Amino acid sequence: MKNPIKANHSCIALLSNPQFLKMSTYNQAPVSTVEELDALFELTCEANEIFRKMDQESVDRIFKAASLAASEARIVLAREAVEETGIGLLEDKVIKNHFAAENIYNKFKDMKTAGVVVEDKVAGFRQIAEPLGTLAGIIPTTNPTSTTIFKCLLALKTRNTIIFSPHPRAKNCTMHAAQIVRDAAIAAGAPANCIGYITTPSIQLSQVLMSHDKTATIIATGGPAMVKAAYSSGNPAIGVGPGNVPCVMDEHCDIEAAVANVLMSKSFDYGVICASEQCVIVMDSIFDKVEAEFRKRGAFVMDAEQKEKVGHVLFPTREGKRYLNPAVVGISPNRIAELAGVECPPRARILMAKIEEVSMEEVWSREKLSPALALIRASSWDNCCELAEGMLKQHGLGHSAAFHTNEHTQQDRIDEFTYRCHVGRVIINSPSAHGGLGDIYNFVMNPSLTLGCGSVGGSSTMENVAPGHLINLKTVAIKRENCLWMRAPPKTYFKFGCLSEAMKDLKQFKKAFIVTDKVLFDLGFVDRVTNELTSYGIPYSVFTDVLPDPNLECCMQCVDRIKACQPDLILALGGGSAMDLMKMARLMYEAPETDFSGCAQRFMDIRKRAYMFPDLLSNPKTFSVCIPTTSGTGSEVTPFAVITDSVAGIKYPLADYNLMPQMAIVDSSLVMSMPKFLAAWTGLDALTHAIEAHVSVLAHEYSTPYALQAIKLVFSYLEESVNTGSRVAREKMHSCATLAGMAFANSFLGICHSMAHKLGQKWHIPHGLANAIMLIPTIQYNATDAPFKQGLFPMYTKACAKARYAEIADYCGISAAGQTDDEKVQALCDRIDGLIAAVGVKRYIKDTRNPPSQEEYEASLDYVAEQAFDDQCTGANPRYPLISELRELLSGAYAPQE
Repeated sequence: MKNPIKANHSCIALLSNPQFLKMSTYNQAPVSTVEELDALFELTCEANEIFRKMDQESVDRIFKAASLAASEARIVLAREAVEETGIGLLEDKVIKNHFAAENIYNKFKDMKTAGVVVEDKVAGFRQIAEPLGTLAGIIPTTNPTSTTIFKCLLALKTRNTIIFSPHPRAKNCTMHAAQIVRDAAIAAGAPANCIGYITTPSIQLSQVLMSHDKTATIIATGGPAMVKAAYSSGNPAIGVGPGNVPCVMDEHCDIEAAVANVLMSKSFDYGVICASEQCVIVMDSIFDKVEAEFRKRGAFVMDAEQKEKVGHVLFPTREGKRYLNPAVVGISPNRIAELAGVECPPRARILMAKIEEVSMEEVWSREKLSPALALIRASSWDNCCELAEGMLKQHGLGHSAAFHTNEHTQQDRIDEFTYRCHVGRVIINSPSAHGGLGDIYNFVMNPSLTLGCGSVGGSSTMENVAPGHLINLKTVAIKRENCLWMRAPPKTYFKFGCLSEAMKDLKQFKKAFIVTDKVLFDLGFVDRVTNELTSYGIPYSVFTDVLPDPNLECCMQCVDRIKACQPDLILALGGGSAMDLMKMARLMYEAPETDFSGCAQRFMDIRKRAYMFPDLLSNPKTFSVCIPTTSGTGSEVTPFAVITDSVAGIKYPLADYNLMPQMAIVDSSLVMSMPKFLAAWTGLDALTHAIEAHVSVLAHEYSTPYALQAIKLVFSYLEESVNTGSRVAREKMHSCATLAGMAFANSFLGICHSMAHKLGQKWHIPHGLANAIMLIPTIQYNATDAPFKQGLFPMYTKACAKARYAEIADYCGISAAGQTDDEKVQALCDRIDGLIAAVGVKRYIKDTRNPPSQEEYEASLDYVAEQAFDDQCTGANPRYPLISELRELLSGAYAPQE
């Protein structure tokens, strides 16, 4: 059966359609009685017999298809989970769904789970993997869709079938997640009925599922009562225990980074992840600084009366005992405060209460499953450990503990903390919620959404649950930054008239293919290239049908022409459209099996994407050269290509280093006749590239010099380049665009580009102009030390976008001595505003050519904001946006505020 993920290039648009996602190709009969559950078991047992005969290649194909389908549905499923349960935050559930699909696939895609997995012929030893049978998947209300995706993928990778028991308050989104994965798996070759679910969940049916004689193993995620029932069922079980995570900060920690990490973790999905911090234990000598830092970065630190009121809402009394109120699980700080009758700042990230002791009587030292956090002063290092041990003993043994210190000088303390805390995960200098899940802040630790607590926590394993886990293992996960790189074309020629000299490097090729547009061809620009090729006796063919927004149809026309030519040299001459089209066409020519829907798949980490681009670096058939004729896109030195799926009506910014050209020829003589409006738009595009690259969460010491120099050149030469067209200014701007390209090729972009892509897609606003419109609002949005949500990347330890914008102002001579960072950011915005006006560009959408009416524009914003949120550039932004915040930024861009 044909895999629907690869059926056609508009597949992503189909999968993103909520109506499509609500349809199911393989219908399952209702399961609301014991008899109906028995009938489902009969079907899964039949599927088991088919599944166990499959080889590794078949399993891996199914695993991949299921991962891609789940990843594509991440926003739809996140929205359904929030709407059905009332728990958590949409944008964070998107991350969890993406993590469950992408990181799980990436980590285990090469793991052998079928047939012979270990063999030693000399010793006569081998191990053979066999599936267990039908698994019982118990799903919680807190993380229904991500946990379902995770357990589905584990079952499929290990050739097990699975039946889910959803939580009654999350049954629809749970079943929908299972349907999406199941249908993709079956289409890729998995047996029918490999994944099933109880359609009318109840305690009775859940107990029958767990105790059924055809249940091979239970994977239980939920509250203590559910996990206890799983272990009491008589069947093997893998379960999780409660988390009551202590977080210690000693006097050697980086206070700003530690506080930023805790806030990121505790506010994530409104605190429902069991690995999130519950109480911060701080050494006396730094306590006041830590408390001040929490206040500065958005924590609402309550007084004694407020603490008492909120405590009674979190833990009301029933029959003389305090119990966790289910109504507060996974809701916002403001809603909790409102229930307690406490006034809370509208943008508070968490509620924080200072406590004096750790005990069952002090409810703030318990697990709260909400954005509520305790803060306690420790008198000594030994007291820190005592308090952490006390928290774990009262409610949390085996789960997780966090410690912020200097890992280079305090290894003895790390060792002691690890020894004294009876937990499965010791998280060092990382957000505990994210660090506990694995594979984000430490790449050896298995990614998982089911965290075992070992024998001390009543669990069968202490590991992050993954395929093939057998024993309890204690893991110390110390934060590690990603290995980074600085990549650019092997050769970049620049300066006025360098084309002829650069072409000498190409005289050894046999046949050339040129990608350009008709305007450049008619104006004679192509002759500059073809004359050089002719002088070396190199025959050539020219493709002139490049569209302003190249789409897949145009790309395939170009591929057909390349096939007819059979070149070993491919050149792109033009702006970003020509260069982007050449990159994609070359990829599809050299690797005809390329799946555009896979290429367009968004990723969290370019090295861990579920779909890997074909390898054009090891043994390329062709040599690619980019020759820009505008000064803005930087595409001549980047691994990016923006291609439109005209069927879906969506622009996709593709990114992979296999798209990187092998040579760039940056000849400023080609831009001397560029019209003023185009010089302005492309120059502002280059400015946006450089600024976003400098503040990106992926920015590093190698990309920063390129970004800062590019910004300085724009401020120095763009106005002259546009208004006088002088040779010096045009040459500087041409180099500036390439420098900015080198910066963002290695540190990526942010939400200004995300919004610009979608404004171009929806309202056909030229890309450089769209960036100019959104640049200042983006800077003002990002420039805060206390973002509601911080960009997620191990290197980006604390919010520092404001400081980086201030650095730009300093480097470019915009700031004045003695100014604060806020004043420097304002000076930067004023300088940009003045530059935009000086080059004749209007900053609002109502002033563009053929603008939509304000009513039409406002009506489109829900769609445009969600599309911008899902844009590949969003993940590198220093402030992780909410969809509602993107909508607000886009709304304000239509016209000046009165």
